This record gives sequence, structure tokens and C-alpha cells, in this order.
Amino acid sequence: MTQAAGVRMARVEVPEGLWMRCDACGKMIFRKVLEENLHVCPECGLHYRIGARTRIEHLVDPGAFEEFGAELVSTDPLKWRDSKTYRDRLTDASGPVGVREAVVTGKAYIKGRAVMLAVMDPFFIMGSMGSVVGEKVTAAIERATDEDLPIVAVTASGGARMQEGLVSLMQMAKTSAAVSRHDAHGGLYITVLTDPTTAGVAASFAFLGDVIVAEPGAMIGFAGPRVIWNTVKTELPAGFQTAEFMVEHGFVDRIVPRSQLRSELARIIDYCGK
Repeated sequence: MTQAAGVRMARVEVPEGLWMRCDACGKMIFRKVLEENLHVCPECGLHYRIGARTRIEHLVDPGAFEEFGAELVSTDPLKWRDSKTYRDRLTDASGPVGVREAVVTGKAYIKGRAVMLAVMDPFFIMGSMGSVVGEKVTAAIERATDEDLPIVAVTASGGARMQEGLVSLMQMAKTSAAVSRHDAHGGLYITVLTDPTTAGVAASFAFLGDVIVAEPGAMIGFAGPRVIWNTVKTELPAGFQTAEFMVEHGFVDRIVPRSQLRSELARIIDYCGK
């Protein structure tokens, strides 16, 4: 045995969490590579859900986001309690994701174009729309109208927030009315549908854009396939409620990969003369 063959290699400790397996293709991905690739699998192109802060960082010019409405937080009008109180649920949701509600709003610049921005966070109680989400989205649209700016809404939501009952459902009408006023003023409204865009948000401001784009593979629809089956016993076509299905059937204008979204939004704004 040679001296080299007799040398025992030292064990190298690799920290946990550096690697992950893609949910779609099953390939192992170095987490840092995934982050550098805008949280898109470099092997199969799966677009992972991202939080509002991360989305804004990817989308706007560096240092060009001025947030408003951050002080608004939901109250508990129904004194709701399920497995925990609504107040506790709000507190628990805000810690891990770094936001106090399911939408972040502000004025921003995208490749030098001034816009009002409303970005939903799918990790805050599934991006559900309650009174504060409705108020912040409405305020962003109204500011865009007052300042003659385009409004870009990035949606990611499981729908209306059940813990606020009818107060939550009323936000569908409130946000839709704001979009209508913006349209009457001649303003541009762009929506970016990301995974998931469903239920009350899909049935209100998400599908009212002058231009509607979506990320690849995003789940988009109203009720889920299981709910539809249990209600009307209808078999759904392959790919139902995906971004690709929506484009094929005329509900979405085009699919834009995350890496191209910033440039595409700037192009749309220029094309529409805004």
C-alpha cells in the first residue's frame, strides 16, 4: 500500500439546508444558485413562490421604492377564533415574512418609468384579501389616478380572508370600483398574475388589467378543481387553471418568465404611451 493510499481523508461537515430538491423535476439545486436565478429552477424552470419584499427587489430599480400604507394593520371586527384567534394568526404571519399584511404598496421606478406598485405576499395567510389589503390596493390605484401614473399589481392570493367575513368580500367591489375610476381617467393598469391567483382576488382586481401577464405555470382560477368536482361533478380539461391554459383561452395576454418581467413591464408602459 502506498503512503497516499494509506492516508485517511478528513471528514468534511456540510451545513444543512444548502441543497434542496426541485418540487417539479426532482433535481438537486444549490439554494444560492436558486436565489441568484430569481427563485426559478435552473433545470426545469419551475417558478417558486416568493414574498413581496423579494419580488419588489427583483422588479424595481435599486433604491427606487417608496412604500406607503405600511402602518395599516387588520383589526378583528368579528372577534374571530378557529384553531387560534385572528389576532394571534396575524401576529404569527407577520414574523417570518417581514410584512404586516398580505400586500405591500408604494411608488417605484421600473427601468426609469414611474409607477404605483401593489405586490401581494402569498406567505402572509396565503395572500388572502381582508380590509387592509383592499384599502392598500385601492389607495395605490387612487394615487396612480391622482398622479397620472400607471399602476402595476402583482397578485398572489388564495382569495378573500374568511376571518373578516363580509368585510373581506366587500373589498372585491371596492378594488374593482377603484380600477374603474382609474380607467375612466385614462390610466394604465397592468396586472401580473403569479402562483396562486384565485378566488376573490381573481374575481376582482386581478383580471381587470388593461394588460394581463402571468408567470409560467402559475395556478390561476376561481374555485379549485376539487371544489368544482364536488359541486358540479364536471371533469376538468388537462392543464385547467394554469397560466398556459389561460393564455390559450384568451384570459391572459401573455406569459412572461420572471427574468424578463422587469423589461417587459417597461416595454408595455412605453407601448401604451404612459
